[in-house]
Amino acid sequence: MGEAKRRKESLGDQYGKEGNVTSWLPVTKVQARQFVKWSNITAWIGIGALIAGWVVIRFIGPGLGWWHVD
Repeated sequence: MGEAKRRKESLGDQYGKEGNVTSWLPVTKVQARQFVKWSNITAWIGIGALIAGWVVIRFIGPGLGWWHVD
């Protein structure tokens, strides 16, 4: 008997199902990976927006006469 068959017999209905990250949090491992992926993407978008805003406030705004920075 192979290891996969033993595992299937011991797990029963749970065989082949994805497990949760922890027992008290109903989040699967794939959902946790997706959350990390999307939070990284949105963090980089936020960093880019912060830099773009800084460039506008620091260089473009005073050049257009919006406000004066000494």
